[in-house]
Amino acid sequence: MEHFDLLVIGGGPGGYLCAERAAQGGMTVALFEAVHMGGACLNEGCVPTKTLLNSAKLYRHARESAPFGVTSENPVLDHAAVMKRKGQVVRQLVTGVEAAMRNHNVRIIRAFAVIEGREADGFRVSAGGESYAGKRLVIAAGADSAAPPVPGLREALDSGFAVTSREALELTALPEELAVIGGGVIGLEMAYYFAMAGTRVTVIEMLPKIAGNTDPEICKVLMDDYKKRGMTFKLDCKVLEVTRSAVVYEEKGERKEAPCGLVLLSTGRRPATAGLGLETLGIAMDRAAIVTDRHMRTNVDGVYAVGDCNGRLMLAHTAYREAEVAVNHMLGVPDEMRYEVVPSVIYTDPEVASVGESLESAKAKGINAREVKVPLLFSGRYVAENRGGRGFLKLVADMDSRCVVGCHMVGSYASEMIMTAVMMVDTGLPAERLQKMVFPHPTVGEALREALFQL
Repeated sequence: MEHFDLLVIGGGPGGYLCAERAAQGGMTVALFEAVHMGGACLNEGCVPTKTLLNSAKLYRHARESAPFGVTSENPVLDHAAVMKRKGQVVRQLVTGVEAAMRNHNVRIIRAFAVIEGREADGFRVSAGGESYAGKRLVIAAGADSAAPPVPGLREALDSGFAVTSREALELTALPEELAVIGGGVIGLEMAYYFAMAGTRVTVIEMLPKIAGNTDPEICKVLMDDYKKRGMTFKLDCKVLEVTRSAVVYEEKGERKEAPCGLVLLSTGRRPATAGLGLETLGIAMDRAAIVTDRHMRTNVDGVYAVGDCNGRLMLAHTAYREAEVAVNHMLGVPDEMRYEVVPSVIYTDPEVASVGESLESAKAKGINAREVKVPLLFSGRYVAENRGGRGFLKLVADMDSRCVVGCHMVGSYASEMIMTAVMMVDTGLPAERLQKMVFPHPTVGEALREALFQL
Protein backbone atom coordinates (compact mmCIF):
# COMPACT_ATOMS: atom_id res chain seq x y z
CA MET A 1 0.00 0.00 0.00
CA GLU A 2 1.31 3.46 -0.94
CA HIS A 3 1.27 6.25 1.65
CA PHE A 4 0.92 9.97 0.93
CA ASP A 5 0.63 13.19 2.87
CA LEU A 6 -2.50 14.06 0.90
CA LEU A 7 -5.10 12.19 -1.14
CA VAL A 8 -7.20 14.26 -3.54
CA ILE A 9 -10.36 12.79 -5.05
CA GLY A 10 -11.23 14.57 -8.30
CA GLY A 11 -9.09 16.10 -11.06
CA GLY A 12 -11.15 19.22 -11.81
CA PRO A 13 -10.07 22.81 -11.06
CA GLY A 14 -10.36 22.42 -7.28
CA GLY A 15 -8.67 19.02 -7.25
CA TYR A 16 -5.73 19.60 -9.55
CA LEU A 17 -4.90 23.02 -8.12
CA CYS A 18 -5.11 21.61 -4.62
CA ALA A 19 -2.70 18.84 -5.62
CA GLU A 20 -0.33 21.35 -7.22
CA ARG A 21 -0.33 23.77 -4.28
CA ALA A 22 0.13 20.95 -1.76
CA ALA A 23 3.06 19.53 -3.74
CA GLN A 24 4.61 23.00 -3.90
CA GLY A 25 4.24 23.13 -0.13
CA GLY A 26 6.30 19.96 0.24
CA MET A 27 3.58 17.31 0.53
CA THR A 28 3.48 13.99 -1.27
CA VAL A 29 0.20 13.89 -3.19
CA ALA A 30 -1.97 11.31 -4.97
CA LEU A 31 -4.73 12.59 -7.26
CA PHE A 32 -7.61 10.33 -8.27
CA GLU A 33 -9.51 11.05 -11.51
CA ALA A 34 -11.72 8.46 -13.21
CA VAL A 35 -12.69 10.34 -16.39
CA HIS A 36 -10.83 13.44 -17.61
CA MET A 37 -8.13 15.56 -16.04
CA GLY A 38 -9.45 19.09 -15.83
CA GLY A 39 -12.93 17.97 -14.81
CA ALA A 40 -16.17 19.35 -16.19
CA CYS A 41 -14.81 22.89 -16.53
CA LEU A 42 -12.03 22.01 -18.92
CA ASN A 43 -13.73 19.20 -20.82
CA GLU A 44 -17.45 19.95 -20.91
CA GLY A 45 -18.05 23.37 -19.41
CA CYS A 46 -16.11 26.62 -19.05
CA VAL A 47 -13.44 26.21 -21.71
CA PRO A 48 -15.29 24.46 -24.55
CA THR A 49 -18.30 26.77 -24.24
CA LYS A 50 -16.06 29.84 -24.38
CA THR A 51 -14.45 28.45 -27.52
CA LEU A 52 -17.87 28.14 -29.14
CA LEU A 53 -18.98 31.55 -27.92
CA ASN A 54 -15.87 33.20 -29.33
CA SER A 55 -16.66 31.72 -32.74
CA ALA A 56 -20.23 33.02 -32.42
CA LYS A 57 -18.92 36.48 -31.51
CA LEU A 58 -16.57 36.54 -34.52
CA TYR A 59 -19.43 35.45 -36.77
CA ARG A 60 -21.70 38.16 -35.38
CA HIS A 61 -19.03 40.81 -35.89
CA ALA A 62 -18.43 39.64 -39.45
CA ARG A 63 -22.14 39.91 -40.22
CA GLU A 64 -22.45 43.35 -38.65
CA SER A 65 -19.13 44.89 -39.69
CA ALA A 66 -20.31 47.13 -42.57
CA PRO A 67 -20.96 50.21 -40.35
CA PHE A 68 -17.34 49.94 -39.20
CA GLY A 69 -16.03 50.10 -42.76
CA VAL A 70 -15.40 46.39 -43.15
CA THR A 71 -17.31 44.39 -45.73
CA SER A 72 -17.54 40.63 -45.68
CA GLU A 73 -19.78 38.88 -48.16
CA ASN A 74 -21.88 36.01 -46.84
CA PRO A 75 -19.89 35.00 -43.74
CA VAL A 76 -20.52 31.43 -42.65
CA LEU A 77 -20.28 29.79 -39.24
CA ASP A 78 -18.93 26.30 -39.91
CA HIS A 79 -20.10 24.22 -36.95
CA ALA A 80 -17.82 21.29 -37.80
CA ALA A 81 -14.78 23.58 -37.87
CA VAL A 82 -15.86 25.21 -34.60
CA MET A 83 -16.14 21.81 -32.93
CA LYS A 84 -12.77 20.74 -34.30
CA ARG A 85 -11.09 23.79 -32.82
CA LYS A 86 -12.93 23.24 -29.53
CA GLY A 87 -11.41 19.78 -29.36
CA GLN A 88 -7.94 21.14 -30.05
CA VAL A 89 -8.25 23.77 -27.33
CA VAL A 90 -9.47 21.22 -24.77
CA ARG A 91 -6.71 18.74 -25.60
CA GLN A 92 -4.03 21.43 -25.33
CA LEU A 93 -5.22 22.57 -21.90
CA VAL A 94 -5.75 19.04 -20.55
CA THR A 95 -2.21 18.21 -21.65
CA GLY A 96 -1.03 21.30 -19.77
CA VAL A 97 -2.74 20.21 -16.56
CA GLU A 98 -1.26 16.72 -16.81
CA ALA A 99 2.19 18.18 -17.39
CA ALA A 100 1.82 20.43 -14.34
CA MET A 101 0.99 17.40 -12.20
CA ARG A 102 4.05 15.52 -13.47
CA ASN A 103 6.28 18.55 -12.95
CA HIS A 104 5.21 18.70 -9.30
CA ASN A 105 5.53 14.93 -8.78
CA VAL A 106 1.82 14.46 -8.16
CA ARG A 107 0.87 10.82 -8.56
CA ILE A 108 -2.18 10.52 -10.84
CA ILE A 109 -4.38 7.43 -10.34
CA ARG A 110 -6.88 7.14 -13.19
CA ALA A 111 -9.66 5.29 -11.41
CA PHE A 112 -12.80 6.01 -9.40
CA ALA A 113 -11.86 6.45 -5.75
CA VAL A 114 -13.91 5.16 -2.82
CA ILE A 115 -13.23 6.08 0.79
CA GLU A 116 -12.84 2.96 2.93
CA GLY A 117 -12.41 4.65 6.29
CA ARG A 118 -9.76 5.88 8.68
CA GLU A 119 -7.04 3.80 10.32
CA ALA A 120 -3.91 4.45 12.33
CA ASP A 121 -1.87 5.29 9.22
CA GLY A 122 -4.47 7.76 7.92
CA PHE A 123 -7.39 7.78 5.56
CA ARG A 124 -7.82 4.72 3.38
CA VAL A 125 -8.97 5.02 -0.25
CA SER A 126 -9.40 2.25 -2.82
CA ALA A 127 -9.16 2.79 -6.56
CA GLY A 128 -8.56 0.44 -9.47
CA GLY A 129 -8.17 -2.56 -7.19
CA GLU A 130 -5.46 -0.91 -5.08
CA SER A 131 -5.52 0.78 -1.67
CA TYR A 132 -3.87 4.07 -0.74
CA ALA A 133 -3.35 5.81 2.59
CA GLY A 134 -3.10 9.53 3.28
CA LYS A 135 -2.62 11.74 6.32
CA ARG A 136 -5.17 14.17 4.90
CA LEU A 137 -7.98 13.93 2.39
CA VAL A 138 -9.48 16.46 -0.01
CA ILE A 139 -12.76 15.70 -1.76
CA ALA A 140 -13.13 17.55 -5.06
CA ALA A 141 -15.62 15.28 -6.78
CA GLY A 142 -17.44 17.99 -8.73
CA ALA A 143 -21.07 17.90 -9.80
CA ASP A 144 -23.40 16.38 -12.40
CA SER A 145 -26.32 17.85 -14.32
CA ALA A 146 -29.51 17.80 -12.26
CA ALA A 147 -32.56 16.23 -13.91
CA PRO A 148 -35.93 17.35 -12.50
CA PRO A 149 -38.75 14.77 -12.23
CA VAL A 150 -40.45 15.77 -15.48
CA PRO A 151 -42.50 13.02 -17.20
CA GLY A 152 -40.74 11.78 -20.31
CA LEU A 153 -37.45 13.54 -19.56
CA ARG A 154 -35.53 10.44 -18.50
CA GLU A 155 -36.68 8.59 -21.61
CA ALA A 156 -35.68 11.59 -23.75
CA LEU A 157 -32.21 11.63 -22.20
CA ASP A 158 -31.82 7.90 -22.75
CA SER A 159 -32.87 8.18 -26.40
CA GLY A 160 -30.72 11.23 -27.13
CA PHE A 161 -33.68 13.51 -27.89
CA ALA A 162 -32.68 15.43 -24.76
CA VAL A 163 -29.07 16.22 -23.88
CA THR A 164 -27.12 18.01 -21.18
CA SER A 165 -24.37 20.52 -21.93
CA ARG A 166 -21.93 17.59 -21.96
CA GLU A 167 -23.55 15.92 -24.97
CA ALA A 168 -24.41 19.26 -26.61
CA LEU A 169 -20.71 20.06 -26.82
CA GLU A 170 -20.16 16.93 -28.90
CA LEU A 171 -22.93 17.46 -31.47
CA THR A 172 -21.69 17.06 -35.03
CA ALA A 173 -24.87 18.45 -36.56
CA LEU A 174 -27.02 21.40 -35.55
CA PRO A 175 -30.74 20.87 -34.87
CA GLU A 176 -33.18 23.08 -36.74
CA GLU A 177 -35.08 23.75 -33.52
CA LEU A 178 -33.78 23.58 -29.96
CA ALA A 179 -35.82 23.83 -26.76
CA VAL A 180 -33.75 24.80 -23.73
CA ILE A 181 -35.15 23.89 -20.33
CA GLY A 182 -33.68 26.44 -17.94
CA GLY A 183 -32.65 30.05 -18.45
CA GLY A 184 -29.63 30.13 -16.16
CA VAL A 185 -26.05 30.89 -17.16
CA ILE A 186 -25.25 27.51 -18.74
CA GLY A 187 -28.51 27.41 -20.68
CA LEU A 188 -28.08 30.97 -21.96
CA GLU A 189 -24.52 30.48 -23.12
CA MET A 190 -25.38 27.29 -24.99
CA ALA A 191 -28.59 28.78 -26.38
CA TYR A 192 -26.72 31.85 -27.64
CA TYR A 193 -24.23 29.77 -29.59
CA PHE A 194 -26.91 27.62 -31.21
CA ALA A 195 -28.97 30.69 -32.10
CA MET A 196 -25.96 32.36 -33.73
CA ALA A 197 -25.24 29.13 -35.60
CA GLY A 198 -28.72 29.22 -37.17
CA THR A 199 -30.82 27.06 -34.86
CA ARG A 200 -34.25 28.34 -33.82
CA VAL A 201 -34.02 28.44 -30.03
CA THR A 202 -36.78 28.55 -27.42
CA VAL A 203 -35.78 29.00 -23.78
CA ILE A 204 -38.31 27.83 -21.19
CA GLU A 205 -37.73 29.21 -17.70
CA MET A 206 -39.92 28.71 -14.62
CA LEU A 207 -38.88 32.06 -13.08
CA PRO A 208 -40.17 35.43 -14.34
CA LYS A 209 -36.67 36.40 -15.54
CA ILE A 210 -33.57 34.82 -17.03
CA ALA A 211 -30.05 34.56 -15.58
CA GLY A 212 -30.96 33.76 -11.98
CA ASN A 213 -29.93 36.47 -9.50
CA THR A 214 -28.60 38.82 -12.19
CA ASP A 215 -29.73 42.45 -11.90
CA PRO A 216 -33.22 42.70 -13.50
CA GLU A 217 -32.32 45.73 -15.61
CA ILE A 218 -29.29 43.91 -16.97
CA CYS A 219 -31.46 40.87 -17.69
CA LYS A 220 -33.78 43.02 -19.81
CA VAL A 221 -30.87 44.36 -21.89
CA LEU A 222 -29.57 40.84 -22.30
CA MET A 223 -32.91 39.35 -23.30
CA ASP A 224 -33.66 42.16 -25.75
CA ASP A 225 -30.36 41.45 -27.48
CA TYR A 226 -30.98 37.71 -27.49
CA LYS A 227 -34.38 38.27 -29.09
CA LYS A 228 -32.70 40.22 -31.89
CA ARG A 229 -30.64 37.08 -32.51
CA GLY A 230 -33.83 35.09 -33.00
CA MET A 231 -34.18 33.52 -29.57
CA THR A 232 -37.67 33.05 -28.08
CA PHE A 233 -38.31 33.14 -24.33
CA LYS A 234 -41.10 31.52 -22.35
CA LEU A 235 -40.77 32.91 -18.84
CA ASP A 236 -42.72 32.04 -15.71
CA CYS A 237 -43.56 28.74 -17.39
CA LYS A 238 -43.53 25.29 -15.84
CA VAL A 239 -42.37 22.31 -17.93
CA LEU A 240 -45.03 19.61 -17.75
CA GLU A 241 -43.71 16.91 -20.03
CA VAL A 242 -41.15 16.02 -22.68
CA THR A 243 -42.65 14.10 -25.60
CA ARG A 244 -40.86 12.56 -28.59
CA SER A 245 -41.06 15.82 -30.52
CA ALA A 246 -41.65 18.71 -28.12
CA VAL A 247 -41.45 20.20 -24.66
CA VAL A 248 -44.88 20.68 -23.11
CA TYR A 249 -45.17 23.60 -20.70
CA GLU A 250 -47.77 25.62 -18.83
CA GLU A 251 -48.09 29.33 -19.60
CA LYS A 252 -50.65 31.41 -17.72
CA GLY A 253 -52.67 28.31 -16.98
CA GLU A 254 -52.64 27.07 -20.59
CA ARG A 255 -50.95 23.92 -21.83
CA LYS A 256 -48.60 24.71 -24.73
CA GLU A 257 -45.90 22.98 -26.77
CA ALA A 258 -42.48 23.95 -28.04
CA PRO A 259 -41.81 21.63 -31.01
CA CYS A 260 -38.12 20.87 -31.46
CA GLY A 261 -35.57 18.51 -32.88
CA LEU A 262 -33.51 18.50 -29.67
CA VAL A 263 -33.97 19.39 -26.01
CA LEU A 264 -31.15 20.89 -23.94
CA LEU A 265 -31.56 20.26 -20.22
CA SER A 266 -30.02 23.11 -18.25
CA THR A 267 -31.67 23.13 -14.84
CA GLY A 268 -28.56 23.32 -12.68
CA ARG A 269 -26.06 20.90 -11.22
CA ARG A 270 -25.98 18.58 -8.23
CA PRO A 271 -22.89 17.64 -6.16
CA ALA A 272 -21.48 14.30 -7.37
CA THR A 273 -21.01 12.75 -3.94
CA ALA A 274 -22.88 9.46 -4.34
CA GLY A 275 -20.79 6.31 -4.08
CA LEU A 276 -17.69 8.00 -2.62
CA GLY A 277 -18.00 6.27 0.75
CA LEU A 278 -18.47 9.49 2.71
CA GLU A 279 -20.60 7.61 5.23
CA THR A 280 -17.54 5.59 6.35
CA LEU A 281 -16.15 8.77 7.89
CA GLY A 282 -19.46 10.25 9.04
CA ILE A 283 -18.99 13.38 6.94
CA ALA A 284 -21.78 15.92 7.51
CA MET A 285 -23.99 16.53 4.47
CA ASP A 286 -26.62 19.03 3.40
CA ARG A 287 -28.54 16.78 1.04
CA ALA A 288 -25.94 15.91 -1.65
CA ALA A 289 -23.52 18.69 -0.66
CA ILE A 290 -20.62 18.27 1.74
CA VAL A 291 -20.79 20.78 4.58
CA THR A 292 -17.65 22.92 4.94
CA ASP A 293 -16.50 25.97 6.89
CA ARG A 294 -14.53 28.96 5.57
CA HIS A 295 -11.29 26.98 5.80
CA MET A 296 -12.87 24.26 3.62
CA ARG A 297 -12.84 21.82 6.54
CA THR A 298 -15.55 19.22 6.94
CA ASN A 299 -16.69 18.02 10.35
CA VAL A 300 -14.00 15.30 10.19
CA ASP A 301 -10.54 16.45 11.20
CA GLY A 302 -8.14 16.21 8.27
CA VAL A 303 -10.86 16.06 5.60
CA TYR A 304 -11.58 19.01 3.30
CA ALA A 305 -14.03 19.53 0.44
CA VAL A 306 -13.51 22.01 -2.41
CA GLY A 307 -15.35 22.84 -5.62
CA ASP A 308 -18.86 21.93 -6.70
CA CYS A 309 -19.19 19.00 -4.30
CA ASN A 310 -19.62 21.38 -1.34
CA GLY A 311 -22.49 23.14 -3.11
CA ARG A 312 -21.33 26.65 -2.11
CA LEU A 313 -20.74 28.42 -5.45
CA MET A 314 -20.47 26.10 -8.42
CA LEU A 315 -17.88 28.10 -10.34
CA ALA A 316 -14.41 27.00 -11.42
CA HIS A 317 -12.75 30.11 -10.01
CA THR A 318 -14.45 29.47 -6.68
CA ALA A 319 -12.93 25.98 -6.69
CA TYR A 320 -9.48 27.39 -7.42
CA ARG A 321 -9.63 29.73 -4.45
CA GLU A 322 -11.12 27.07 -2.17
CA ALA A 323 -8.22 24.78 -3.08
CA GLU A 324 -5.71 27.43 -2.04
CA VAL A 325 -7.56 28.08 1.22
CA ALA A 326 -7.62 24.36 2.05
CA VAL A 327 -3.92 23.87 1.40
CA ASN A 328 -3.01 27.01 3.32
CA HIS A 329 -4.92 25.67 6.32
CA MET A 330 -3.00 22.40 6.09
CA LEU A 331 0.29 24.32 5.98
CA GLY A 332 -0.65 26.59 8.89
CA VAL A 333 -0.96 29.71 6.74
CA PRO A 334 -3.80 32.03 7.91
CA ASP A 335 -6.47 32.16 5.21
CA GLU A 336 -10.21 31.84 4.74
CA MET A 337 -12.74 31.75 1.92
CA ARG A 338 -14.68 34.96 1.23
CA TYR A 339 -17.62 34.05 -0.98
CA GLU A 340 -18.93 37.61 -0.94
CA VAL A 341 -16.11 38.74 -3.26
CA VAL A 342 -16.41 35.95 -5.83
CA PRO A 343 -17.43 37.37 -9.24
CA SER A 344 -19.84 35.76 -11.70
CA VAL A 345 -19.87 36.14 -15.49
CA ILE A 346 -22.10 35.33 -18.45
CA TYR A 347 -19.88 35.12 -21.54
CA THR A 348 -22.39 35.80 -24.29
CA ASP A 349 -22.23 38.93 -26.46
CA PRO A 350 -22.86 41.27 -24.66
CA GLU A 351 -21.12 39.98 -21.57
CA VAL A 352 -22.52 40.25 -18.05
CA ALA A 353 -20.47 40.35 -14.85
CA SER A 354 -21.13 41.08 -11.20
CA VAL A 355 -19.62 40.91 -7.74
CA GLY A 356 -20.85 41.60 -4.23
CA GLU A 357 -24.04 43.29 -3.14
CA SER A 358 -26.88 44.73 -5.15
CA LEU A 359 -28.61 47.84 -3.82
CA GLU A 360 -31.47 45.68 -2.56
CA SER A 361 -29.28 43.05 -0.85
CA ALA A 362 -27.09 45.73 0.74
CA LYS A 363 -30.10 47.54 2.21
CA ALA A 364 -31.51 44.23 3.45
CA LYS A 365 -28.29 43.82 5.45
CA GLY A 366 -28.70 47.23 7.03
CA ILE A 367 -26.06 48.92 4.91
CA ASN A 368 -26.54 52.62 4.16
CA ALA A 369 -26.18 51.88 0.48
CA ARG A 370 -26.26 54.03 -2.62
CA GLU A 371 -26.18 52.95 -6.25
CA VAL A 372 -24.83 54.90 -9.20
CA LYS A 373 -25.43 53.87 -12.80
CA VAL A 374 -23.03 54.84 -15.57
CA PRO A 375 -23.61 54.09 -19.28
CA LEU A 376 -20.55 52.59 -20.94
CA LEU A 377 -20.97 55.35 -23.52
CA PHE A 378 -18.87 57.41 -21.08
CA SER A 379 -15.96 55.40 -22.49
CA GLY A 380 -14.46 56.60 -25.75
CA ARG A 381 -13.32 53.09 -26.57
CA TYR A 382 -16.82 51.70 -26.05
CA VAL A 383 -18.24 54.28 -28.47
CA ALA A 384 -15.50 53.52 -30.98
CA GLU A 385 -16.08 49.77 -30.88
CA ASN A 386 -19.86 49.58 -30.48
CA ARG A 387 -22.74 50.88 -32.53
CA GLY A 388 -25.65 51.97 -30.39
CA GLY A 389 -24.49 49.87 -27.44
CA ARG A 390 -26.76 49.75 -24.37
CA GLY A 391 -24.05 48.66 -21.96
CA PHE A 392 -23.87 50.12 -18.46
CA LEU A 393 -22.54 49.42 -15.00
CA LYS A 394 -23.93 49.91 -11.52
CA LEU A 395 -21.66 50.58 -8.56
CA VAL A 396 -23.03 50.01 -5.05
CA ALA A 397 -21.33 51.68 -2.09
CA ASP A 398 -21.66 51.81 1.69
CA MET A 399 -22.05 55.57 2.22
CA ASP A 400 -20.97 55.36 5.85
CA SER A 401 -17.58 53.85 5.06
CA ARG A 402 -17.51 55.17 1.47
CA CYS A 403 -16.45 51.67 0.35
CA VAL A 404 -17.64 49.85 -2.77
CA VAL A 405 -19.65 46.77 -1.81
CA GLY A 406 -20.94 45.64 -5.22
CA CYS A 407 -20.78 46.09 -8.98
CA HIS A 408 -22.98 44.86 -11.82
CA MET A 409 -22.33 45.44 -15.52
CA VAL A 410 -23.38 44.49 -19.03
CA GLY A 411 -21.39 45.18 -22.18
CA SER A 412 -18.16 44.42 -23.98
CA TYR A 413 -15.17 43.49 -21.80
CA ALA A 414 -17.36 43.04 -18.70
CA SER A 415 -15.65 39.72 -17.94
CA GLU A 416 -12.27 41.47 -17.77
CA MET A 417 -13.43 44.73 -16.15
CA ILE A 418 -15.09 42.95 -13.25
CA MET A 419 -11.73 42.09 -11.69
CA THR A 420 -11.11 45.79 -11.03
CA ALA A 421 -14.44 45.92 -9.19
CA VAL A 422 -13.54 42.74 -7.29
CA MET A 423 -10.41 44.43 -5.98
CA MET A 424 -12.44 47.48 -4.98
CA VAL A 425 -14.81 45.32 -2.95
CA ASP A 426 -12.10 43.03 -1.57
CA THR A 427 -9.68 45.71 -0.39
CA GLY A 428 -12.35 47.91 1.20
CA LEU A 429 -10.60 51.09 0.12
CA PRO A 430 -12.79 54.22 0.33
CA ALA A 431 -13.98 55.88 -2.86
CA GLU A 432 -11.67 58.87 -2.31
CA ARG A 433 -8.63 56.56 -2.43
CA LEU A 434 -9.93 54.61 -5.42
CA GLN A 435 -10.50 57.86 -7.33
CA LYS A 436 -6.73 58.41 -7.29
CA MET A 437 -6.08 55.22 -9.26
CA VAL A 438 -5.03 55.97 -12.85
CA PHE A 439 -7.03 54.09 -15.48
CA PRO A 440 -5.48 53.75 -18.96
CA HIS A 441 -7.21 55.82 -21.64
CA PRO A 442 -9.16 54.99 -23.69
CA THR A 443 -10.52 51.87 -22.03
CA VAL A 444 -14.04 50.69 -21.29
CA GLY A 445 -12.97 50.31 -17.67
CA GLU A 446 -12.83 54.10 -17.32
CA ALA A 447 -16.58 53.91 -16.74
CA LEU A 448 -15.73 52.46 -13.32
CA ARG A 449 -13.67 55.54 -12.52
CA GLU A 450 -16.52 57.77 -13.62
CA ALA A 451 -18.87 55.88 -11.29
CA LEU A 452 -16.50 56.44 -8.35
CA PHE A 453 -16.72 60.20 -8.84
CA GLN A 454 -20.52 60.04 -8.79
CA LEU A 455 -20.71 58.45 -5.33
